[in-house]
Amino acid sequence: MAEQKNEDFLDDIDQVEAEAYEAQEEEISDEAIELDSLRAERDAFRDKFMRALADAENVRKRADRDRREAEHYGGTKLARDLLPVYDNLKRALDSVNDDQKTASPGLIEGIELTLRELINVFNRHGIQIVSPEIGDKFDPEHHEAMFEAPLPGTKAGEIIQVSAEGFMLHDRILRPAQVGVSSMQA
Repeated sequence: MAEQKNEDFLDDIDQVEAEAYEAQEEEISDEAIELDSLRAERDAFRDKFMRALADAENVRKRADRDRREAEHYGGTKLARDLLPVYDNLKRALDSVNDDQKTASPGLIEGIELTLRELINVFNRHGIQIVSPEIGDKFDPEHHEAMFEAPLPGTKAGEIIQVSAEGFMLHDRILRPAQVGVSSMQA
């Protein structure tokens, strides 16, 4: 009977140890689940954070690009509106003959100074004159063909007349040069 009590006692100890082990295992299992859950949540937050950083960087780059474009090309409309002023001043000077130069030297000088100042303003703001020469090859990116005509002694695609100069604002065409082009076939 003492043996029986001893065995029962050992069975009780085994059962208590098993229950304690089971409780500990359950506790570890709960902790592991909670830890895995926290890791998954951390990873989700890290992913959201990295995406937000990337979005912020893209917005910054886009804003910087937009600011540069506005700085360079914001005056495009005003510049286009000033081109006829240039054309008219140039035409006025081109139409002056020698008699008019001697009769009104101050007026002619005033027109020349005004044109020169307008060109200086254009240069300060990145506007360059596109002034093709007769005989140059027609370039559709910088020239606008106003007409084609067969002109003896020229090749097809050569400029035979310049009607109006063109203008570039930095690297963009503001107004193409208006030209006549030879259509002479060889």
